[in-house]
Amino acid sequence: MIPGIILEYQNRIKSVIFSRGKDKSRLKLRRELGLLDIFCIATGSMISSGIFVLTGIAHSQAGPGVILSYAIAGLLAGIGMLNAAELATAMPKAGGDYYFITRSLGPAMGVIAGILNWFSISLKSAFALVGMAAFVNLFVSIDVRIIGLVLCTLFVITNLTGTAHAGKLQTLMVLGLLALMSSYVFTGLPHVNINNFQPFAPHGIKSIFTTAGFVFVAYGGLIKISSIGEEVRNPSRTLPLGMLLSLFTVFIIYTLMVFVTAGILPAEKLNNSLTPITDCASEFMGIWGSRALGFAAILAFMSTANAGIMAASRYLFALSRDELIPKKFGSLNNHSNVPSTAILVTGLFIAASLFLKLEILVEAASLVLIMGFILSCICVIVLRESRVQNYRPSFKAPLYPGLQIAGILGFILLIFEMGHEVFIILAILFLVGITSYWIYGRKRIKKDYALLHLIERLTARELVTGSLERELKDVVRERDEIVLDRFDEIINQALVLDIPRQINWKESFTLIGEKLGKRINIDSKILAEKLIERENQTSTLLSPFLAIPHVVIPGTGKFEITLVRAKKGIIFSNESQNVSALFVLVGTLDERNFHLRALASIAQIVQENDFEKRWMDARDENGIRDVILLGKRVRRDVAGVVSVESL
Repeated sequence: MIPGIILEYQNRIKSVIFSRGKDKSRLKLRRELGLLDIFCIATGSMISSGIFVLTGIAHSQAGPGVILSYAIAGLLAGIGMLNAAELATAMPKAGGDYYFITRSLGPAMGVIAGILNWFSISLKSAFALVGMAAFVNLFVSIDVRIIGLVLCTLFVITNLTGTAHAGKLQTLMVLGLLALMSSYVFTGLPHVNINNFQPFAPHGIKSIFTTAGFVFVAYGGLIKISSIGEEVRNPSRTLPLGMLLSLFTVFIIYTLMVFVTAGILPAEKLNNSLTPITDCASEFMGIWGSRALGFAAILAFMSTANAGIMAASRYLFALSRDELIPKKFGSLNNHSNVPSTAILVTGLFIAASLFLKLEILVEAASLVLIMGFILSCICVIVLRESRVQNYRPSFKAPLYPGLQIAGILGFILLIFEMGHEVFIILAILFLVGITSYWIYGRKRIKKDYALLHLIERLTARELVTGSLERELKDVVRERDEIVLDRFDEIINQALVLDIPRQINWKESFTLIGEKLGKRINIDSKILAEKLIERENQTSTLLSPFLAIPHVVIPGTGKFEITLVRAKKGIIFSNESQNVSALFVLVGTLDERNFHLRALASIAQIVQENDFEKRWMDARDENGIRDVILLGKRVRRDVAGVVSVESL
């Protein structure tokens, strides 16, 4: 499904780093993919059978109106892409949409989504093998299914051995594909016969929308790019930008290619052709142009099918790693470090799929991909409305919630237009997923997920444990490459006071003295008096929302930060009666340099646009700490040298 996955996964499969902690099955992959890599992976994942094979079959269903079918599918894919980009930047983890569906809607839906994704990627790989076999059949007269079986076996063996492929080759291949496709468009435009577009919709307007669902598979690889988010450098910027550039490029080139093909080839030649692009190229580019486009198609199919086996098997691997299906699927080969059982099962399923009717193959793959886009829209709504504190996407889908609702309705309309067979397929897949979870995964995994947070918010019942917040905090740290410094260590151990009632500033300082004095072995009354005296000398109020009291205490090597939240406000004066955040800094004289650095760190954090909202919405003491720990600031190592800036 994702033609670049194999190039990066296989090239680095032996360099996978296993972190042997409490979760021995967890693996981390190095962040080595840049913007060009993401663009080429996402673009390559879409350019295959969806355009090189499907155009003729789609034209037989919608006539020249198939141009609009591809355009409609692309626009809806854009809605899904925006939601997927938000989720991917919030949770750039291996497993992609399976990962964020599990964390949004729960493990039961996660199992269903994982199986749906495995199914759709496997079918798309089978579709690519059929397309590749059709082109190979131009040179060797053998049944395309036999050719497909041979190719499937070859790719399974390749995946099992973990053979490395050069990453640069993928980039060159995709750029070469785009060059050939662009040449096809610009050379073919002058040869377009406008009469071939009459009638534009011979089977009615409805057929255009029905066919849009049929060809949706052509854009299917886009959302799956999130599955390699764990390997992307600066995913906050690279993932959404790469996905946007890729979709825009493919949308334009697909629409133009279909326009040229439908405008040059007569309907009797185009309808039901399995090699429509090369057939059309031979009309105006001659035999060498036809062969060049045929070679480009074979390369695209090869990459899609091979990478599809790799990507699909990773969903089974991820499900096994989360203990939602048997551990056997997560076992790694001792020599090649690949999930051999998952690869073999995937290969067998793809081989069996080769004997399905091509239309069923395409409809089933498109259906599951559409379901993936629907779930991405639902996940964004649930995560935002649940107000999970550490859900921090660096890219947010615009026009919320209208865009998500429009996407859900549009995708559902596509499904209804695809015919009753797809509902049978969908029901079977849901049944398999929920049965698998109920029999195997239900007793083995207990996870917090965003839907529980939303239910808790609406019902005021205690349903969550905080494990999702902790997991997302770790994800943000990994994403932004946050290196913990001394300030983080102090905040992690800081005293946190969450005051539920309104009080005046002297009462708050007395309370702080009582709690903090015990921690630093200072008489609570003396500490409270120091804080009060400091406030009487010069106000520590920095804004109507925030104050930073700070005092020097006797001794050496002591420094403490106390975080105080007062939801109903602390009264400092008649003008300032709703101060809700106090950062109380207490340290010895020898810590004055760090005192200044701590003040600078706090100043950067509180300047964030959403600081006040996050502070007031924090669920508990750990949530209050997380507001500071995940804040944007320049970070320093233990020697005080600037090391990382959280983006």
